[in-house]
Amino acid sequence: MKRILKLTGKIFSFIFLTILFLFLNIILMFNMFCNGPSLRARRLFATTLLETGQMKFIVNYFIPKEEIIAIVNENSLKEMSSEVDTELIHVNKEDNETFIKIEKVSGNNFAGTMMIIKDPTKISLATTYPWTEYGKELSTLVKENNAIAGINGGLYASLGNKGGKPLGVAVSNGEILEADGGYAGLHIIGFDNQNILRIIDISSMGSNDIKKVIQTEGIRDAVAFQEEISDKNNHFVKLIINGETRELKGLGSGANPRTAIGQRADGTVLFLVTDGRGANGHLGATASDLIHVMQKYNAVNAANIDGGSSSGMYYQDKYLMTSVTLYYSNTSWRLPTAFVVAGE
Repeated sequence: MKRILKLTGKIFSFIFLTILFLFLNIILMFNMFCNGPSLRARRLFATTLLETGQMKFIVNYFIPKEEIIAIVNENSLKEMSSEVDTELIHVNKEDNETFIKIEKVSGNNFAGTMMIIKDPTKISLATTYPWTEYGKELSTLVKENNAIAGINGGLYASLGNKGGKPLGVAVSNGEILEADGGYAGLHIIGFDNQNILRIIDISSMGSNDIKKVIQTEGIRDAVAFQEEISDKNNHFVKLIINGETRELKGLGSGANPRTAIGQRADGTVLFLVTDGRGANGHLGATASDLIHVMQKYNAVNAANIDGGSSSGMYYQDKYLMTSVTLYYSNTSWRLPTAFVVAGE
């Protein structure tokens, strides 16, 4: 019995020391990024972690608040007040090209998948409404809506990966399911009744005003994402508006897994999802990367939506891009909303 207890004690000691060793190494690594000789690494560390949902507190632990604010102010996107000019988009319903095309994209620190959808009328917002505590995996949202493809949707409460409640806006087939006001930097991203991608600033609007915008602009399927530059967040939405690319300050943003939506002049929709956070050895895509890829694919308008561990793409019964979170590396996080594509 003594030998068993002694062996058990050694095992627990080994496990404890291993965990302690790993923890100390992580602390040393973060300290190196924050206090090492590379100013670029320090800036990238701060801007990247401020874009995460669960890890942003680390930045405030290692870097003073005043310096964080200075870093994000110097390494963000310049304000872009332009709104989508719907006259620039003419949906081509006579096009006989392949309905959906899949192409691989890559950059210095990311790899991703571009889904090209010729017919924007096939795109809608799948939801778990009425909202409950838990959302559903992307594959489930696609299948339950008899769709063949999908990507993750908009802003939502992601604590504990429950994913049951969207934040800001959720509109599905013209029905307003969520219009939660009061968020700084909030934008509507989605499609109107003319099948045009709309990116509308609803910053700090109340619920009633948001509903009026949705109704006035004829929004049929949409979510929300947030622009915020502070010591708490470093989020951005607009990438390209009316063919004009957004200007960057410094690095522009951190590097993370991303999900973005764009539209060409002929109405073709672009779904882009990239990896990051160590997946496949990649740090992730920056705002500059997203703009470059969307430009390459001739987007007239493009927006960044919820990304990070939520990013995912599903097509023809398999994941083309899965969550970068280790536990969900073969699937997706639970989500309350997803943009899905109906079959031909």
